[in-house]
Amino acid sequence: MKVLLYAGSLKLINKSGIGQAIRHQKKALEYLNIPHTMNHNEAYDIVHLNTIFPNSLFMSWKAKRQGKKVVYYAHSTMEDFRNSFIGSNLIAPLFKKWITFCYNRGNLIITPTEYSKSILDTYGLKRPVYSLSNGIDTKFFQRNAEARNRFREKYQIDDKEKVIISVGHFMERKGIDDFIELAKQLPSYQFYWFGHTSMNLVPAKIKRAMKQDVPNLHFPGFISREELRDAYCGSDLFLFLTHEETEGIVLLEALAAKVPVLVRDIPIYEQWLEENVHVYKAKELPSFKEKIANIVENQVPDLTEKGYELAHEKDIEKISEKLLRLYQLPDKLVSPK
Repeated sequence: MKVLLYAGSLKLINKSGIGQAIRHQKKALEYLNIPHTMNHNEAYDIVHLNTIFPNSLFMSWKAKRQGKKVVYYAHSTMEDFRNSFIGSNLIAPLFKKWITFCYNRGNLIITPTEYSKSILDTYGLKRPVYSLSNGIDTKFFQRNAEARNRFREKYQIDDKEKVIISVGHFMERKGIDDFIELAKQLPSYQFYWFGHTSMNLVPAKIKRAMKQDVPNLHFPGFISREELRDAYCGSDLFLFLTHEETEGIVLLEALAAKVPVLVRDIPIYEQWLEENVHVYKAKELPSFKEKIANIVENQVPDLTEKGYELAHEKDIEKISEKLLRLYQLPDKLVSPK
């Protein structure tokens, strides 16, 4: 058995969570000792598709014509497409029809969580949907003092300063507007938002918010995987203000790096992130503001060990075993040789 990790349009999504998910799939196949390639001209038995671009749709058609099996990774839903880019709310219903059409081209569909599966189950998909985490490389995102020092030296942050970070695109859905507002209300702490989005895609409301003069608010842009690990290790809190997710790879990374985590209390995190056990949760800005101060000033219990245990359950090595079981489902894919 050989797997093709289809890399069409990889440059467009390489800096996103989907790009990271593809890298995790590659590592999972390495754990399983399953031959794999990113060259669609090579022979293969199964193809992984991770985007809903037209070239992926064409790849699914081509693979089936050749008698190959298709695994479609459902990273997106209509719900998490809303409040993202300019015009996203207007075309969200069309987006739902498009992704439904794409996902139905697979022999089976894999989505990161039971929550996203419950959404997809309402779409009338004709193919079976299974939940399987995107996974996390816990060995890479281990917390260490040297990484902390590198981060603080790079950004010239005094060791005593409190640093709150977040990671993501410049989207209202990601909660960047609330992140900016909290930075304004908590001027004694440093706020760093890592990630990049073309400003041509960013709604005017978010552009205006980002242009405000907030001395303790920083937008360093996209950084490498190594630099991001350093940022986790060098921060005092990972603040995840997203309004909707299918999982959140950066959240898993923060948990693996044993950073205190504060998330928005939304349905997806009801099922697997226990409040005051793995993470802290809040809904409104006053509550976020209060909990941020309590966490970074060590006025509440440290939850990082429990958070790490949860991340470790989603380690890529464990995910790979579940992926192999999906490959072996009767009449769905091919059995390993």
